[in-house]
Amino acid sequence: MDSFLFTLFLTIFLATVFNIILKRFGVSQIIGYILTGTVISYIFHFQGASFESLETISEFGIVFLMFTIGLEISFEKIKRMKDILLINGFLQVHISAVIIFLIAYFVFHISLEVALVVALAFSLSSTAIVLPYLKSSKDIYTPYGERSTAILIYQDLAVIPILLLISFLSNENLSITEVLVKTTISAALIIGFMFIFGKKLIDWLLQFSSNTRLEELFIGAVFSIVLGASLLAEYMGFTYSLGAFLAGMIIADTKFRIKVESDISKFKDLLLGTFFFTVGTKIDVLYFLKNIHIVVGLFILIMLVKTLVVYFIIRRKADKNTSIKSAIALCQVGEFSFAIFTLSSSQGVIPTQTANFLMLISVMSMILTPFVLNNIYKISSLFARDLNVPNSIEPINEQNHIVLCGFSILGRVVARDLEDRKIPFVIVSNDLRQVQVATKFGYRAFFGQLEQTAVLESLKIEKSSSIIVTITETNEKILICDAILKYYPDANIILKYESLDEKHQLIDLKIKKFVHAHAEVGRLLVEEATACCDLNLMKYD
Repeated sequence: MDSFLFTLFLTIFLATVFNIILKRFGVSQIIGYILTGTVISYIFHFQGASFESLETISEFGIVFLMFTIGLEISFEKIKRMKDILLINGFLQVHISAVIIFLIAYFVFHISLEVALVVALAFSLSSTAIVLPYLKSSKDIYTPYGERSTAILIYQDLAVIPILLLISFLSNENLSITEVLVKTTISAALIIGFMFIFGKKLIDWLLQFSSNTRLEELFIGAVFSIVLGASLLAEYMGFTYSLGAFLAGMIIADTKFRIKVESDISKFKDLLLGTFFFTVGTKIDVLYFLKNIHIVVGLFILIMLVKTLVVYFIIRRKADKNTSIKSAIALCQVGEFSFAIFTLSSSQGVIPTQTANFLMLISVMSMILTPFVLNNIYKISSLFARDLNVPNSIEPINEQNHIVLCGFSILGRVVARDLEDRKIPFVIVSNDLRQVQVATKFGYRAFFGQLEQTAVLESLKIEKSSSIIVTITETNEKILICDAILKYYPDANIILKYESLDEKHQLIDLKIKKFVHAHAEVGRLLVEEATACCDLNLMKYD
């Protein structure tokens, strides 16, 4: 017991330290968990050991990941994005898989089943890394972001039949044709069963647990749905992931989707960490160093194939720059390759040593992906001119103008009032969607971040009469105001704050005017009430 507790303590400690360090370099926490597993396996000599209980628990990390992906993929969303999702996604997965299969089978002379598994695994990209980046950078609203997201969604959908296919490949009594036919028929049966009978049961259980107003009962109901659907799918001869994914899709069409997603996120991350830890325990560093030239060569080959495939697919109906950025964003190998290789190895479809070698390529790909994404605009600009590059603003010829930071609801109200008063102003936002909306309204709007010196210079901050900051995030306010005052200490910043605590965080900055949002609303409400009272008195008089 003491040895187990020490191992558990060291694992949690190392995972925390590694992820803190990697976070500073923008590297996904997935790599931290894999690195922890590798280090722990060498410290305690875990190489080659079998941890059936741990691997069973870790498998449910993928189960919960598929469940949360199902929550994001409702039939309404698929219908709305069907053109770029189904067509682009279908072409990307299948063309990439065919090319990689042909290379593996005819060039490297790998067996038919192994070549098929490798092709399908390497055709997928990393939803866990790319999608959070697109959301945090606001690039999800750009043309390349929308197309990349659609392809990622299709890839997530494709994982289910791939995992089913691997299960059937392990049956030596069936031919490839019989495997494909049985996969299609079996998938149709389980989907029909879940959406006819499971939908009613899931809706009733969530409604009943919600009415009790006990948080732990609602979470228990969610766990029952995820685990129950997973076990049902496994009992019928499928993978755990299929049942969880279908349960997520069913809940996506209910009013409980957002609450369920919020409640399950922490458990999903913990179980996913366990899964990637077990992946790390299977990595042989010495073997990697001996064969690094082979790993790097195959890694470059796969990324090149996927880059070209995505580029030509997107290029059919998009400009060159959008196609290049989409190709760069999706050229890596994703986290589901680990699940595919793990399942294939455990069911004897591919040798264990081969699976571990292929995982090295996936690990290398995922380590490099954050660095590529953080420089995607620089890389794409080497091949094509980008009209939507953030912070590339042509200097304006203005003075005594107002710079409006942000164009959300409050920003739109301010812009409309400034326009009515005939006061010159420009809008700047780090959200391309807001810039596009402002441009449609006929305003001068720029895509950039005010904490960047180049943006401050281009917008002639030193010649402006005022800078109105309408954004809501406190940390962004601090960064923007600090950058403006360092660039031009006499800047007339007008800032809205929500609470006294927020004002205390901003008080050290030499901001000319603070506006309390609730106080101003309260004042206006009193003025309106007083005006109505005066009208009533006049009427009675």
